[in-house]
Amino acid sequence: MTMAIPVKPADGGRSDRRPWGRALVWLAGLGIFFYSSYGLANYLADQRVFVPSIVFGWEHGMPFLAWTIIPYWSVNLFYAASLFVCTSRTELDTLGRRLLTAQVIAVACFLLFPLRFSFAKPEIGGGLSGFMFDALLSFDKPYNQAPSLHIALLVILWVHYASHLPAWARWLLHPWFALIGLSVLTTYQHHFFDIPTGALLGLFCLWLWPDEMGVPSPPPGEVRKRRKLAACYGLGALALAVIGIGVGGWGLWLCYPAASLALVAANYLWRGAAGFQKRGDGSMPLAVRLLFAPYQLGAFLNSRWWTRREPSAGEVRPGIYLGRIPSRLDRAPGSYGSVVDLAAELSAWRGVSTRAVPMLDLIAPQPAKLVEASQAIEAARGKGTVLVCCALGYSRSAAAVASWLLASGQAQTVDDAVAILRAVRPRIVLGSEAQAAIVAAAKLVDVQSD
Repeated sequence: MTMAIPVKPADGGRSDRRPWGRALVWLAGLGIFFYSSYGLANYLADQRVFVPSIVFGWEHGMPFLAWTIIPYWSVNLFYAASLFVCTSRTELDTLGRRLLTAQVIAVACFLLFPLRFSFAKPEIGGGLSGFMFDALLSFDKPYNQAPSLHIALLVILWVHYASHLPAWARWLLHPWFALIGLSVLTTYQHHFFDIPTGALLGLFCLWLWPDEMGVPSPPPGEVRKRRKLAACYGLGALALAVIGIGVGGWGLWLCYPAASLALVAANYLWRGAAGFQKRGDGSMPLAVRLLFAPYQLGAFLNSRWWTRREPSAGEVRPGIYLGRIPSRLDRAPGSYGSVVDLAAELSAWRGVSTRAVPMLDLIAPQPAKLVEASQAIEAARGKGTVLVCCALGYSRSAAAVASWLLASGQAQTVDDAVAILRAVRPRIVLGSEAQAAIVAAAKLVDVQSD
């Protein structure tokens, strides 16, 4: 007779039911914090002698649509229900952290840099719209503008509901949530400046609290290099922000690439390659692509500039190509059986099977990552031709192919591997740290084989 030993689920023992009690606690805590802090920010702004506004001239033509108070208010229902949609404690706590972070940052901005809505609302009749406006104005004042907390929460909730609804239901979700976003203008609650800043805050919260946490600690030597690069990106972000704020008007859009560079700096300083949240198939969450879009555009254009006078890829060994991350202008990606992608900062081409092993740019790869990349190359050989790529095809991908050459016995030393690569791609960059990592990776492979 054998006895079955019950295994406790990893999710606190409640993987078979929704954590509704915990959701109720989150809702109560978030509600208390919102109404107390939001009201305090309104009150303090009202005590100031002067509260400025940021408004563009074209906004004076924005129509007031009283009926849009209905979608405007509906975000409150979606907010409350979102916590009970969660299927696990982990998902619930991640959503709760995102909502709380949005409120904390938004209220901090309202306290430090209060702004005022400058348009007078027209007379509103009775009916449902009039009742809802009266309820709103009973606690709201024309302050608490940028970043729009309404928009920040909308972005977070949009991603949350889209992940739970079937495809047909998302066709209903998207237009309604878009209408909610538009309603902040047509109900005369916000100026346009508040919308992109609110969206940026929402995207930041999605990035800050990803669905899967975990940041490996880098070795000490890597930390110093990462700090230097983080400082460079941080200074770039600061310069763009100062210029944008100094110019004003449409120059404020420079704050978008400034925020993007600041997050790149945070990745180098803190999260590493995991901060770009690149999945195993080379894709990235939409929120991350939007947050890093200015930086990614610059990184892509930089890769094309440096490699403009040479082929996009070269054949190192029969069926094994080394090159830059592919695009529509390169050799048709479909002609490769698969791609092994080492660039943490750029999304992979979607038209071909991809295995991503994300590594930071300008940082010597870790031996364990090179072993993983080498194994991915070997596994991909059975699917036809293989492209091993990073942004330029000079460093990270070159180190991965060199590791594969050693592991497969097609090169006896690192110097042999480098010579093979230079014959195909003369401008590869494998410094002493990268070569040391390749040697260490080869030793790891030997240990594993033993």
